[in-house]
Parts: sequence; structure tokens; C-alpha cells
Amino acid sequence: MKKKGWVAGWTALVLIMGLLAGCSGGGDGSGGNTSGKAGEQADGNAKTGNTVTLKMWGGVPPEAGPQQVIDAWNKEHPDIQVEYVRFVNDDDGNLKLDTAMITGQDVDLFVNYSISQASKRVESNLALDLSQFSDYNIDEKMGADAESWKIDGKYYGMPTTKSPFFIALNKDALDAAGLPVPKDWTWDELREYAKKLKAGSNYGFIQNMEPFVDPIDSVLSQEGYTKPDGTSNLDHPLVKKWLETLDIMMKEDKTTPPLGEQLTSKMPVEQVFLSGEVPMLNIGAWLLRSSNNFTDFPRDFKIAFAQVPRLADSADNYVTRGGLGDYISINAKSKHQAEAWEFLKWYADGGMAPMAAGGRLPASKDANQEDALTSLLGDKKDTYDLESLMYVMFEDKTPTYVRSLPQEVMDMRAQEYEKFFLGAQSLDQTIQAMVTRHNDFLKQNK
Repeated sequence: MKKKGWVAGWTALVLIMGLLAGCSGGGDGSGGNTSGKAGEQADGNAKTGNTVTLKMWGGVPPEAGPQQVIDAWNKEHPDIQVEYVRFVNDDDGNLKLDTAMITGQDVDLFVNYSISQASKRVESNLALDLSQFSDYNIDEKMGADAESWKIDGKYYGMPTTKSPFFIALNKDALDAAGLPVPKDWTWDELREYAKKLKAGSNYGFIQNMEPFVDPIDSVLSQEGYTKPDGTSNLDHPLVKKWLETLDIMMKEDKTTPPLGEQLTSKMPVEQVFLSGEVPMLNIGAWLLRSSNNFTDFPRDFKIAFAQVPRLADSADNYVTRGGLGDYISINAKSKHQAEAWEFLKWYADGGMAPMAAGGRLPASKDANQEDALTSLLGDKKDTYDLESLMYVMFEDKTPTYVRSLPQEVMDMRAQEYEKFFLGAQSLDQTIQAMVTRHNDFLKQNK
């Protein structure tokens, strides 16, 4: 991952924004839309025969659902046509999106994949405050989990998908080893599974890098990233346990790849798992996009699913990352905010059903979940352990959190734990460095 460029990129964007602000005619960036005029403006386009073209930027490949969604909308709405622009959801891709908005390129709607990304865009006046629209109740439609996506008490986007994270399991390998599909387990138990499932020189467990650090955030989202005295809590005992556990798995057990190897090789973890080479994978629901694709990822085993394990022994206070995701915002500088709002409501309330083929189930209570499930499983239903799939997708009642740590702290933290896993500094040095740098950040942002 290219983390180090994120802060520098945002610094450059802030300078660009200052220059653009000096050249603009002022205004509030609302595009002149008010809550009572959204539907009227969209209807007006139909009556006058004008065609509005919206550009929607998202990180999912168009062939994995977005294009089917767009085609369906365009067929029904000749007066408002939507074009999908794909960006890769990494540091470079997000910087490309931000640059496009700041420099006035056509961006009407865009998808945020973390609250950290969304918050940055709100601070930079790139996301529209949706409270100006009064004809759609996000809390009522999406439920209590939507609250996690509020920024300063407001919605600057709409969370549209159920967003589970899980451990994908090779069910055939589990059966051969006499291991049950776990429901409620710990990282210590996962470590034992990895040792039993390891075959020869192959690993027993691999991780997608996006949720790699989630175990820490699972703890600190509840315990607090800071202590009561306002200082860093990155020396929490379970942070140390996470570092120790993974380091032992990498270097002693040899059941998961050394981080350096994974980063430098850009290991295609989905392909490695779906080929049957490694039997356990830490990932999110987007795995379904590949696991349903037998053309590019042929497999001869059934996939089961388990909750992401916890660091603590007790499950009483455990929370897991998930809840809702795909937070879709309207560009505050868009000239077509009313039309974008009409599309966004349609998308959230069921238009997005084809996205389920890639594991993105609609969050709205008014969406047809049967259609989504049909799209999710297609003709591959028999290649999944349905009991465990339904559990992680719908039945697991473990409370969830949305990662909200500032991007600067995430980058700093990653730089330090990478040094540890690469053998460049000790465990104690790593903990101390994370705490010191976090405290410096806290002092600078009081």
C-alpha cells in the first residue's frame, strides 16, 4: 500500500483549493439547490426535453454490478443519464478522485469507502450536506448503524450497503482436518486453526491488507484511542497482543506470510485463496465478486464463512468492523445536485440490487432482499456453505463499528508496525514510537 503519499497529496490539494477559492466568485457551493426544489428541478428536465448527464465515481469495476445498475436507470430515465467512472480504492485512486473534484472536473456522485475519506472531503467542502433534502429519512431507511456515518451530526452521504467483514474458509480443507466452522472465536484459536490447516510449505492463513489492522480498531473503538488523561492509548495491552500474535504466526509458525513478502510481491490474496493454495482469508464481502467468477477464478471447493476473531478472551464487549458501507456523496460543486439526489434515492432503495453479485447487499429496508440474494449467489449457490454465509451476512448480532481514525494516525501507525514486522525495531520500540507520534499528533490538533 502506498500510504506515505496520502498526507503529501492532501497538502497539495489544500494549496490548489486555496488558489481556486481566490479565483471563484464566492458562494456556498450549494449549487443553488434547496430541499423543496430537488424533485421540481428533476421533473423540469423531463418537461423541457433537456438531458442531464451525471458522472458517478466508484471503486467497483463496472462489470461487477455498476454498469448493470447504470443501464437500468438510464433505460427508465432518458432525461437523466448516468455515466460510471471507476477509480481504484487505494491512496492513488482516492487522490485522483479528490483532484478531479477540486479542479472542477465532472464528478456528481462519488463513493467513500471509509469515514476517514469522507471526513477529509467534508473538511474540504467537497461533499454536500444532505440535510437540505427533506423527502428521504436515512435513519429510518438504513437503521441504527447509519448513525456511525454522521459527520458533525449530519449526513454528507448515504450509506447504501451492508458491509460485513469475515474470515473466508475452505470448507473442504476444514472437513479434512476435522475442524468445525467457527462462529465465536479468538485470534489464539485462529492461530491453532492455521497450524492445523498448513500444508507443506503453504500458509494456513492470509489477509487482505484493507482489514489487516481491524483487530486494533475493534478494541480501541470501544476502549478509546486516547486515555482519560487525553494521551495515546496505542499501548493498550491488546495492541501488543495483536502485534505479538501475528509476528509469531509469520516467523515461528510460518502459517501466514511475512508482511514484507506480502507487500513487495503485492500478493493477490483472493486468487491465492480461491486456487485452494491457502485455506483461510481475512477479507470483506467483495470476495464474492471473485468467488462467483469461475472463469477467472475456477475452484473445486465449497466456501464457508466465520466472524473475524477477537483479541480479548471475553465476547461481552466485542465489536466487529462492518455495519454499513459504500457511503455515496453528492459533490458540493455539482451543477446537477437535484438530479443526483433523485438517482441516489433510487439506487439505495433497490436500484443497486445488481451490486449484490459482488457481495454488496442493499442496506435500505425498502430494497428487495430476495432480488439481492439472487444476484449475490446466482447459479453458484451450491458452492457455498449457506448456513455460515447467512450468519455473517444477516444473523450475526455482534455490534459493529466504522473505522473513524484520522488518516494521518492510520498512516503513522502503519509505518511503525511495518518496521516491527520487518524486523527493523523491537516490539517495545514499536509501541513507544506509535504512542509518541500519536501524542504529537494530538498536541498539534487540539
